Amino acid sequence: MSALLSVRDLNVGFGSFAATKNVGFDIAPGETLALVGESGSGKSVTALSVLKLLPPAASLAGSIRFSGAELVGASDAELRQVRGNRVGMIFQEPMSSLNPVHTIGRQVAEVVMLHQGLRQNAARRRVLELLDAVGLPDPASRLDDYPHQLSGGQRQRVMIAMALANDPRLLIADEPTTALDVTVQAQILALLKSLQKQNGMAMLFITHDLVIVRRIADRVCVMKDGEIVETGPVETIFAEPQHAYTRHLLAAEPRGTPLVPAADASPVIAASDLKVWFPIRRGLLRRTIGHIRAVDGVDLAIEKGETLGVVGESGSGKSSLGYALLRLIPSTGRIVLLGQAIHEQSWRALRPRRKHMQIVFQDPFGSLSPRMSVSQIVEEGLRVHMPRLSAKEREEKVASTLIEVGLDPANASRYPHEFSGGQRQRIAIARALVLEPDLIVLDEPTSALDVSIQAQVIDLLRAVQQKRGLSYLFISHDLKVVRAIAHRLIVMRNGKVVEAGLASDIFAAPQEDYTRQLMAAAFDIAAPPDAIAGGLPSTATSD
Repeated sequence: MSALLSVRDLNVGFGSFAATKNVGFDIAPGETLALVGESGSGKSVTALSVLKLLPPAASLAGSIRFSGAELVGASDAELRQVRGNRVGMIFQEPMSSLNPVHTIGRQVAEVVMLHQGLRQNAARRRVLELLDAVGLPDPASRLDDYPHQLSGGQRQRVMIAMALANDPRLLIADEPTTALDVTVQAQILALLKSLQKQNGMAMLFITHDLVIVRRIADRVCVMKDGEIVETGPVETIFAEPQHAYTRHLLAAEPRGTPLVPAADASPVIAASDLKVWFPIRRGLLRRTIGHIRAVDGVDLAIEKGETLGVVGESGSGKSSLGYALLRLIPSTGRIVLLGQAIHEQSWRALRPRRKHMQIVFQDPFGSLSPRMSVSQIVEEGLRVHMPRLSAKEREEKVASTLIEVGLDPANASRYPHEFSGGQRQRIAIARALVLEPDLIVLDEPTSALDVSIQAQVIDLLRAVQQKRGLSYLFISHDLKVVRAIAHRLIVMRNGKVVEAGLASDIFAAPQEDYTRQLMAAAFDIAAPPDAIAGGLPSTATSD
């Protein structure tokens, strides 16, 4: 069978830096090829090269043939016929890929109207079908929402709907399940496999999650430092890896025992009856017709030196809970930080307290200023909260913190776009650590990291916690990571806590059906829920 996509001698450079070196592979119709490797290995650059979506400063050489047509050197008009139509792409960071000033309904509709010529009513029906197929709850009520009103997982599902809208022959999926919880992850993977059978669609699947690779891919290319170091069928690579780097990846997994707080430890932060309700407004006068109860009466306390894990599906209220505790979004209920009530404090009165509580956001690219260098980003908090430090002292503190998170201080003058997704997340962690806070809210801090770096970051967080007596609110959909770091656990669903207790007890014997479903999806990956067996509905016709 002839290849649908054929890449030969692909070399991408950024100045003197070679991002890829003589990369080559073929993908047949209906086949899934997985590109795996650590952050910075060249996986995403390879994917972006296929559709010539690289920044202007990049140099590209080699051959990329799709359906026999050469894409290297193709005109913009020729590429527009391919992008989003014959080749769909799911980008790694949905918040930076979706337009913040357009509703999600408009953005998905734009894809089908542009390539299929659908009128408005037909486009709306197609949008609803797509959003329903990728598991967005109550899509009809979310069409007029903007990206910032959705959870990270919900934004990723919108991106997947856009990529699949025109039944592409090839889907390039760059970490498509990174922001998704384990149950929806299983559903999306089932959907993608169903589409392959239905349409003969091929996939270039980029991920750092080797468990997913084993489930979905036919063949694997392992990348390191811009080169493909090993390639072969999935069964062969997993059973008999030949390259030392491949064996290293297969052995990497977050491990270790969560730290136990001292018996006399006092709470760093506590909340009672915490609620975050977002109004639903409709009509010309934008009247409130209901509320989205993102957090609905949650009680919690985090002791000094303790990690409280928060798990649940996307949209369950995990991130809203973290933001509310830090007073980043409006909420009701009582919040006490280090013995002082902060739930009624003004923004001005609260400002000195912010050095004691920091956050690592889910989307590192969206939370890092593109106009600031790494040193400026990490240093910014020091200028605000430690103004008496000299320039040299700030520089030394920034450098030592970067080393703590595994980054070279020599790169501190570079900008966020010059780093991989995993490296950007480490910059965000450094920014939080540099102020030596008492509490850090970690909102999916390892979701953008490959498995070996995940293990390193978990070890780092534990070491820093033990050294400084830090407390963490650790929000994640990756239960394997949570198991390695969380001392206590709360399970959220629809804004409420459905189960809480010692993490070891819950992992060993979950009491609630919902918790058991999460555990089964995370640890019994060979038997995922077949929630989306039928694939996407057929393309709508115009009125």
